[in-house]
Amino acid sequence: MEAKAEIIFDRFVYSCAFEKYRGHEEFIPEHFLGFQLSGETHAFHADGHAVIRENTVVFVPKNQLIRTIKYPSKEGNYQFLAITLDTAALRRCAAENKISVSGGYRNSQKLFFKPDEFLRSYFMSLTPYINRTKEATPKLADLKIREAIELLLQSNPDFKNLLFDFSEPHKIDLQEFMQQNYMFNVPVATLARLTGRSLSGFKRDFAKIFGTTPKIWLKERRLEEAHYLIRHKQQKPSDFYLELGFENLSHFYFSFRQKYGITTSEV
Repeated sequence: MEAKAEIIFDRFVYSCAFEKYRGHEEFIPEHFLGFQLSGETHAFHADGHAVIRENTVVFVPKNQLIRTIKYPSKEGNYQFLAITLDTAALRRCAAENKISVSGGYRNSQKLFFKPDEFLRSYFMSLTPYINRTKEATPKLADLKIREAIELLLQSNPDFKNLLFDFSEPHKIDLQEFMQQNYMFNVPVATLARLTGRSLSGFKRDFAKIFGTTPKIWLKERRLEEAHYLIRHKQQKPSDFYLELGFENLSHFYFSFRQKYGITTSEV
């Protein structure tokens, strides 16, 4: 059965599954706070991967790419709760409390795990909305988001330099970024935004560095990695084609033969 994501109320999402499910690439535009009720989430990002285990609270910063695999528990179900800490709510909180950012956040990790009892209890307080035993009003939704912000600051006061940093993504090293993120199958506009560029600026800088278009380079880079995995790691295309950003296996086989003049079995 395919995983199901259900919006319980504005900015609060409940996801469930009953068998292993590979999620698609996701662009995370806003910070979110999540709780693994049951099962495990394996999250893959530019710096590697992390395993979100049962009863773990996780904070995921905005403006990054993530791919997930969802594994049900031994009892056969997967449940994950997430609440979005959107920019509008964070701006209101900063203004009302006269919060100012004193410097950049010092931790460079992409995923932050905070096994805090207060945060666990917070997510358990949301379960009545999943079961539909309690109705969520817009005012209550705002209060729950404010509560999540306060709990995060309580667990680590330095989080304010991350939560209340409203600056736009700065222009980063394009070559390094592409080598770290070429396997994510997302629109070029998303890649541009993540590098701190407009779409036209991204394409212009890309041509200067790589001498070709993003679409052509991505296809070539993915095929090169596929060739390496087949020849040196003895992996089967069916095991990795999705992880390299190909949408289907037949397209991969066609592209591979077109580039190398041989089939994958002939490598």
